[in-house]
Amino acid sequence: MKAIVTVIGKDKPGIIAGVCTLFAKCDVNILDISQTVMQDFFTMSMLVDLSKATVPFTELSDSLKAKGEEMGVNIRIQREDIFDLMHRI
Repeated sequence: MKAIVTVIGKDKPGIIAGVCTLFAKCDVNILDISQTVMQDFFTMSMLVDLSKATVPFTELSDSLKAKGEEMGVNIRIQREDIFDLMHRI
């Protein structure tokens, strides 16, 4: 299963490292990543592969939310199939 991850917040060092470290601990593979800084705001989108993840989707989602709060950014994850359905309407 694949998922889309978005990260938005004030730019600061360590955002990408924090998210990628969490993924590495959970055996989540990053397939594609795009990030930019618009003025002082950091935005990142990632396509990840969850097929070998060592934690359930809900636990990963909760961990990402907690990591985002710790870093002062908003992190969301959506299953690819749900993301696709939302954008077909």
